[in-house]
Amino acid sequence: MLSGPPVTTTVSADQLLERFLEASPRQRRSLLTQVLQRAAELRPQVIDQLDRLDATGDDWAAGTLIQLLFQGEHDALTQAYRQRFPEGWLATTSASGINYTPLQLALIEQRYEEADRLTSEHLRQLAGADAVSRGYVYYSEVPPIAAVDLESIDRLWVVYSQGRFGFSVQIRLLRSLAGRWDQLWPRLGWKQGGVWTRYPSAFTWSLDAPEGHLPLVNQLRGVRLMDALLAHPGLQQRVAA
Repeated sequence: MLSGPPVTTTVSADQLLERFLEASPRQRRSLLTQVLQRAAELRPQVIDQLDRLDATGDDWAAGTLIQLLFQGEHDALTQAYRQRFPEGWLATTSASGINYTPLQLALIEQRYEEADRLTSEHLRQLAGADAVSRGYVYYSEVPPIAAVDLESIDRLWVVYSQGRFGFSVQIRLLRSLAGRWDQLWPRLGWKQGGVWTRYPSAFTWSLDAPEGHLPLVNQLRGVRLMDALLAHPGLQQRVAA
């Protein structure tokens, strides 16, 4: 019995989008390549889909779709997004009155080096006038920082990095290594051959970076600041939730 060529079934853009949004994190990663490859088909549907998603959470599916939207740079779809969400789609809160819109836009456009600099600037603002004046944060200034601000910064990084970057990602990695900083730092790509990497040229400012690579939090000052930050109750609660 003769058989014909194999039948190839391609799901529609609507079906692919629905599968992507409804999938588990593991399934979503298996669909990610298809989503990125079919960006042109999916982009016109993004804005309407955002209404069904939780802007107060940290689901990176939404962030990925918004980043697809911005592949068109300044076309009509991008302008429609800016008009509908002038402060950014992801809802953020600050106890100190900080405007996180520039950070959100930098992350959407995958300008990760700029986003890292903005994050460091915001941490200095949150730590207080002395930190702003000296240009860096002491580890002892971290505990009083409002949890809601650290949560907002972390959610921004998680949502706009396909779940690869953020403080909560770094906490999970540190826990998986039983708190071994000497093992975590090289895993994040922050230390090579026993020599501290140079800022910014030795870091990877894209999604090709190792998981947890960003944000840097001025890692050249050593473990104490990073340790205080990742131990903050607000971030610990996010990982525990």
